[in-house]
Amino acid sequence: MQKQHKVLPHKYTAEQSRQDFVKSFKFYLATKIAPGNKLTYELNAKPRFNKEHGREPSCRRDVDVVMKEEPFYQLWGLLQRSSQEMMWKSCQIPVKRQWDELNHNAIVENNNSGSLALDPNLKTPSYLSSVDIHCQPGGYDWEQTKDDVAAGAVYDQGVYIYAMGRLGDLNDDMGMSQATYIKNKFSNIKPKKILDIGCTVGHSTLPYKVLFPDAEVYGIDVAAPVLRYAHARAESLDQSIHFSQQNAEKTNFDDESFDLIVSHILLHETSSKAIKNIMTECHRLLKKDGWMVHSETPPYANMDPFESFILDWDAKHNNEPFWSLSHEIDPKNISRECNFKDETVFETMIPSVFEINQSKRTNLFQGGDFGGSGMWYIFGMQK
Repeated sequence: MQKQHKVLPHKYTAEQSRQDFVKSFKFYLATKIAPGNKLTYELNAKPRFNKEHGREPSCRRDVDVVMKEEPFYQLWGLLQRSSQEMMWKSCQIPVKRQWDELNHNAIVENNNSGSLALDPNLKTPSYLSSVDIHCQPGGYDWEQTKDDVAAGAVYDQGVYIYAMGRLGDLNDDMGMSQATYIKNKFSNIKPKKILDIGCTVGHSTLPYKVLFPDAEVYGIDVAAPVLRYAHARAESLDQSIHFSQQNAEKTNFDDESFDLIVSHILLHETSSKAIKNIMTECHRLLKKDGWMVHSETPPYANMDPFESFILDWDAKHNNEPFWSLSHEIDPKNISRECNFKDETVFETMIPSVFEINQSKRTNLFQGGDFGGSGMWYIFGMQK
């Protein structure tokens, strides 16, 4: 069960049952239905492509040409998209019922030395406002009332359901896994200031305060509702985080402010231009010899055509317009373009901390941001 805190909506029995059903439905799709796509490809689609083109599919686009005509794949896609819409609906219902109460609970009167700074003049970038990212109704910046946290409350529940509980009861597996890796790999690093960019409700932000308790931890995002929620959530969980509403492409922090800058599945929500701006800004904000480390879903380069095709489903069907291009990013190109130390660039797959701690965890892959298979892809570089 998801861990309760003061801004997580309480669920009536029927509301909890609805969410449990969606979570179970997603698990069923991932374990029982999705594997049929591979069989359909090998038995039907691939032979048809070979016959029509005189060669085997060499990339995900080749696979798409034949798979999109397969009834089984169409059925799976319909069910997958339906499960996403059902998920958000199940999260909206308890939020709507407790809307005023949640907004009131999110007002922090006695800070646990954390802070929240909002900028009402900040405009949401078009790459986030052009569609409802992940199909979350209204997106992350949707707000209707003063001090609105509804978008954050919907998102917090949605992540738990989408990941089928596999991110832990605080949805913090990605942040905890990356922070643990950083602490172990760079044991000589004792960061005094850490910045998490694109933090949403702080799922991956808080682990850095847990593992680096002496550091000041900051989280930025462009959406006010998720930041209000993040601040109240952090205070409720007794963690001191400094949240502010900023665009990671251009922040108001001074030069060389941070020892460590991190992100978690942020980059694929942006654009080619934005990524370069963000990396350039990270370089400006890092102190000399500081590190930036980013978690993302795995790049397509090391996948076979079918695997990359399946992972690319989200680009067209889950409102992820930059998904495809983001999976072709080369960290070494980023290093050269943004003046990082080329010899320090690394890419690796790191184990989930819950994979380590829970030996009975089922190894599966549903695709998408939190699909996971017990591993996370990260890359990083040093200034």
